[in-house]
Amino acid sequence: AMEERRYRSASGAPIALRRRQHSASCRELAVRCPRLQLRSLSAVTCAVWLAAYGLFVLSENSMVLSAAIFITLIGLIIYLHFVKIDQESLLVIGSLGIQVTSSYASGKESTTFIEMSQVKDVVINEAIHMQKVIYYLCILLQDPGDPQGVSEVVPLFQSSKPRLDCLIEVYKSCQEILEQRMTAPQSS
Repeated sequence: AMEERRYRSASGAPIALRRRQHSASCRELAVRCPRLQLRSLSAVTCAVWLAAYGLFVLSENSMVLSAAIFITLIGLIIYLHFVKIDQESLLVIGSLGIQVTSSYASGKESTTFIEMSQVKDVVINEAIHMQKVIYYLCILLQDPGDPQGVSEVVPLFQSSKPRLDCLIEVYKSCQEILEQRMTAPQSS
């Protein structure tokens, strides 16, 4: 069963949280960002091209127009392929680990897998950014040398930046599965 709820990001943009329960110990949590607005994209392109046309009229150098078109296209490709993320998801599998996936606007996906033996905890941290308190969800990785220690902090949903109410939902889902791991008999 899949459920979708609407929330807002730290900047106030509408985002959606999709929760899908695959089994008792396997859950998928995905935060979808607003899709790229064609209007804002067209506005930027027009602004760049109008500026280039103005320069062309002043300098009478046709290279200016070619350069503007080239820079806009390259910029767009870089933005869609490396910057604009449409969805960030967590697949939490109790017995295996946590898979973190970012899906870009171009269709490209980047995935990281963290084995459950490395996961110490999933927590909500707070940070102060420009006189504003922001919250973020992160995975604490177990320090192999020190059972009490944390070797690394892996922040989640860095692009969508959900507000606290949304993070709490994701946090609860993760904790339910992590708690099962604590109570489950340790298999060798």
